[in-house]
Amino acid sequence: MIRQTVLFAPLLLAACGQNAQETPAAPPAGINEAVVTARSMAVAEAYQGQLQAQLKDALQAGGPMQAVTVCSQAAPAIGAQQSEASGAVVHRVSDRNRNPGATLDDNLRPYYKQLAAAPMDGDKPAHRIWRSGEGAQERINFLSAIPMKEEPCSICHGTNVSPGLTEHIRRLYQGDQATGFTPGELRGALHISWPAEAFDGS
Repeated sequence: MIRQTVLFAPLLLAACGQNAQETPAAPPAGINEAVVTARSMAVAEAYQGQLQAQLKDALQAGGPMQAVTVCSQAAPAIGAQQSEASGAVVHRVSDRNRNPGATLDDNLRPYYKQLAAAPMDGDKPAHRIWRSGEGAQERINFLSAIPMKEEPCSICHGTNVSPGLTEHIRRLYQGDQATGFTPGELRGALHISWPAEAFDGS
């Protein structure tokens, strides 16, 4: 049986009727949460920083349509770069995804729902940490919220995306679900999955 236990997950949805099967278990011993958070946040910030810089340049050079085109290529490429550099597996996920590769896996859904209930932790994106797998397949997972920002995110993901841009998005992503978000709403999350041995001795 696959073991999946949470390290940091206030049960925000318990009061909202989350069933027991979706409620992550109590924190296990043996993992230094501060170390996992620090290493994962460094990867997350590098990922977001690279992507935002490329999108800013694209917006300035060619407007929203060019930014959408650049994002479709840059997001998976940056994820691959950060995965190779860190030794983790890095990719974005969402329950209303634009890129087909960002579909939310059922194993992530309970943690994603908790982030959706409270995307921010003070002035920082909220996150969750948990174990999954056993033996050589054991992983330490870090899921960091990507809250919707007013600008520039609302141009391509908001409630009033222009018809021309909507058509362009649909040409690139036929199954796009990633519009209609309001500022502060959870738009997606960055999943960083580490081999458990990456934290041996921490």
